[in-house]
Amino acid sequence: MLDDKIIEIFVHIDDFCIEFSDQIKHFRLEDPNKGLRNRACKLSDSEIMTILVCFHQSHYTNFKAFYTEMVCRYWTSLFPNLVSYERFNAIQTKVMIPLMFYLKQHALGCSRGINYIDSTTIKACHIKREKQHKVLKGFATKGKSTMGYFYGFKLHLIINDKGEILSFYLTKANVDDRNLKVISSLTENIFGKLYGDRGYISQALADFLWNDGVHLVYKRRSNMKDQNISDTDKILLRKRALVESVNDELKNICNIEHTRHRAMKGFLVNLVSALISYQFLPKKPSLNIQPFENNSNQLLLCAA
Repeated sequence: MLDDKIIEIFVHIDDFCIEFSDQIKHFRLEDPNKGLRNRACKLSDSEIMTILVCFHQSHYTNFKAFYTEMVCRYWTSLFPNLVSYERFNAIQTKVMIPLMFYLKQHALGCSRGINYIDSTTIKACHIKREKQHKVLKGFATKGKSTMGYFYGFKLHLIINDKGEILSFYLTKANVDDRNLKVISSLTENIFGKLYGDRGYISQALADFLWNDGVHLVYKRRSNMKDQNISDTDKILLRKRALVESVNDELKNICNIEHTRHRAMKGFLVNLVSALISYQFLPKKPSLNIQPFENNSNQLLLCAA
């Protein structure tokens, strides 16, 4: 990565950390009769978060190799107070809460009326080693996708037409895509049309979203009657592969999925930092929808 890009990421994160730290000091409850041990770490929270986010934008798939071969060798001028890999691995979980707040406040996009929903698998291990897996035991479960059985989790996403992530929800592998609790949380700040695949076919779900001002449009099965939708909806429904492209970039560029986790906290840190790194990608999958006015001065949307 170029130094300018690393500095840009650090500036964004550091500005947030300064504000976040001030808020924590203001609202933190402390016992006046008990001393507070607050020994500063060599690496600041913003430096730790920057290194984690930059890892998901590098060509490395192994964080140890990235830290020892790239950060400790070539980034010493940018991070002069680097610690050993073992120490970094121990302190990275302390930025879990700041990472989560940054993701929710600064790394999510805004709904523009055209939204796509989908879920993707996050495997904890190969399905044949399901009973031997110990790290995420009690959290990961067995589920089935279109590609077969897997052991791990499901990541539910909603994106807009610009490829920006609007909301996400991590569930166990055996949770249905049409779960009302999951959908209600995902669509809290969504409006307009929501396009999904056949996994979201449910009249109860469609009625539930309609009452919240969201129109669910999904692909029909071959034995179902044709859906009475407009030509624009038919075109935009065929563009649903956009969300599949986002899932592909999250897995193959941001490395959101790997099987080398040591603890549940490390799994969550990897997941959240990968979602943040997606925000800083220079180019995201997009429909290139631009507004224009016709002769009757009505605002229309044209999908290029």
